[in-house]
Amino acid sequence: MTDWVLSLDKVSKRYGEFTAVADLSLRIPKGAIYGLLGPNGAGKTTTIRMILDIIKPSSGSINILGHDCAAAVRHRLGYLPEEKGLYKKMTALNVISYFAALKGLDRRTARQRAGDLLAQYGLGEFAQNRVESLSKGMSQKVQVLAAVAHRPELVILDEPFSGLDPVNQESLEQLIKNIAAAGGTVIFSTHVMQHAERLCDQFLLVAGGKKIFDGSITAACSLLPRRILLESTEDLSQLGLVEGVLHITRSAHKQREWEVHLQENANPQLILQTCSQQGISLDRFDYRQPGLHDVFVHLVSQEEKGQAEC
Repeated sequence: MTDWVLSLDKVSKRYGEFTAVADLSLRIPKGAIYGLLGPNGAGKTTTIRMILDIIKPSSGSINILGHDCAAAVRHRLGYLPEEKGLYKKMTALNVISYFAALKGLDRRTARQRAGDLLAQYGLGEFAQNRVESLSKGMSQKVQVLAAVAHRPELVILDEPFSGLDPVNQESLEQLIKNIAAAGGTVIFSTHVMQHAERLCDQFLLVAGGKKIFDGSITAACSLLPRRILLESTEDLSQLGLVEGVLHITRSAHKQREWEVHLQENANPQLILQTCSQQGISLDRFDYRQPGLHDVFVHLVSQEEKGQAEC
């Protein structure tokens, strides 16, 4: 018995001469919050549709919850598509209970579950409102709740944060955490790195239909050196000799600004100590570790550069 809820082995999708997804392999363990990240047009939605058997891969194999076809386990899945849509004349309560019933819940349980979810995630007072009267953010939240009301083992959300205000984004993040805490697995696609950084145990970064990284946030951020941004009227090039400094560069646009790249275990305080000992005056000392946004920009840029050179 495997702990993988989903695995892809060299999955590709081609439309004539265009390759939307190329030789994609991944494994997602049970209970994970897994991000599918990439710029627009990277192949995220195509990958999700292949996983759910909405479209067939051109080659490769997919195993989902122990089966080679999502249709065989559809009642154990929850799915929020990129193209959002609800029955506008139905009430929020009826929409959620209807979708829950489609997934196998009896009417009474489905209705109870729908009411509980609406109350838990701040929509209790709108339970009897028609969907057409709800704001865009509320409607989207209703659709997310409809996708998870039957308590699926695997939830797949395609761009779930798109169009939500910060309050509703925070509510959705909490919902994702709650699903994982209850033993479920969540996969969500996004091109906004902040959500992935706060939520993901692991993520896949795709660009041009190709996998360019698969791993943890920590592993991704370790790909780039830590750096210190300095500002001074003095020449700081001598700081390149400080222990742990990989290199130091002066800004081509602002002569007062310098960027110091550090080795992984270097002590940034040595820069301050050296400046103090040598009487160097600093107007700015900004130490920062690379974030997921930095890694995203770096890896996608490298991939695009490589494709341009081919």
